[in-house]
Amino acid sequence: MDRRTLLKMLLISVGSYSVPIVTFGRTENPPGPVPKDASAFSYAWLKGLARHKAGMPYQDHEGDIPDSLKKLGWDDYQAIRFRKEKALWRNQPSDFQIQLFHLGLYFQAPVQIFEVVGENATELAYDPDYFTYSGEQPLGDLPDDLGFAGFRVHYHTNFSLDLASFLGASYFRAVGAEKQYGMSARGLAIDTGTGAQEEFPRFTAFWLERPAEDQTFLRVWALLDSPSVTGAYAFVIDPGRNLVMDVDVALYPRRTIQRVGIAPLTSMYQVGENNRRMDYDWRPEIHDSDGLSMHTGSGEWLWRPLVNPEKLRFSSFQDVSPKGFGLLQRDRDFDHYQDDGVFYDRRPSVWVEPSSGWGKGSIDLVEIPTVDETFDNIVAFWHPEQPLEANQEYLLAYRLHWGANVTNEPGELARVKATRTGLGAL
Repeated sequence: MDRRTLLKMLLISVGSYSVPIVTFGRTENPPGPVPKDASAFSYAWLKGLARHKAGMPYQDHEGDIPDSLKKLGWDDYQAIRFRKEKALWRNQPSDFQIQLFHLGLYFQAPVQIFEVVGENATELAYDPDYFTYSGEQPLGDLPDDLGFAGFRVHYHTNFSLDLASFLGASYFRAVGAEKQYGMSARGLAIDTGTGAQEEFPRFTAFWLERPAEDQTFLRVWALLDSPSVTGAYAFVIDPGRNLVMDVDVALYPRRTIQRVGIAPLTSMYQVGENNRRMDYDWRPEIHDSDGLSMHTGSGEWLWRPLVNPEKLRFSSFQDVSPKGFGLLQRDRDFDHYQDDGVFYDRRPSVWVEPSSGWGKGSIDLVEIPTVDETFDNIVAFWHPEQPLEANQEYLLAYRLHWGANVTNEPGELARVKATRTGLGAL
């Protein structure tokens, strides 16, 4: 993983949400802590755990790692590599394999990872033999319960390339047929683009279901936690020309949340045909996405070209139960980028497709000034009209499409391919 890829996974994102479903109180027999040994697991149990934790004070585990890992420099962290022969399910009749990310540098919040077989979940214990290290700074003696930073998914079509990864806060990414990472999604966003201190909920634990032989999809569950909210997430990852993720979410706010982002997407736009404010680079264009596409609840298709503004720019598109929205990379001409290192022409678009009506709200777009392509300065998400109230359960589901062509726009309609700006004839 190169430096730009790692930095992009750290830097901003957003999302949005909908209607309260159930009011809840404390359970008579609340679930205990996340189990260390084999234990019965189900999505219902995970929702119960998240619901229970919402009634307890938030515990921040950021920085709960040895000092030797906190002090790692960039090169030394890059020198920690997972051994491919240790990949989860490598010796199983599975189309998927899992590799683990080591803690250190920017990733200082331990994450628990469990394997689910049938109805039993067993924690994957940290083992230094999972990794090789060729750096200069000694790592020292690391505890057996160290945990991990996250994980990456590989698929049988090419076990040397990533299919998806979950790393940092609640960020995750995936690829389509082009096998190229680009923009990211995030589990949830709070107070993004408001001027207030943004809150970054974290996935603190993951459960990975061992796929059956010839199973072509992967199930992943995650526990989300932050000072304001807990949540249970269920992912079904289905590779294809466009990778599809079905996402099921249950949220349990600890407090009333006025500004929440559901299905947040984060991307980068520095230079393009319609905005050359930071045009000091030899490459003609530098961006992961070139526009926000929206399919409104009334059936209208809207397109908003992205820019790199001089000052923070916030746009809000009011809607009722949108059919979909996404950040797209429509320009796929290599000559427009001239970059054979990070391949902006291959970056995946991401389309959010709600599985049911989300009610009244808005699709919000945040564009932040940037001088650096490693900074994700574009955020888009669904913002519900009503705040999320404490002591309630919020349920929603949506589908994420990752790839080159991810929308279902009618073929007979005209489509914006490029946007340009400049001085006209006088």
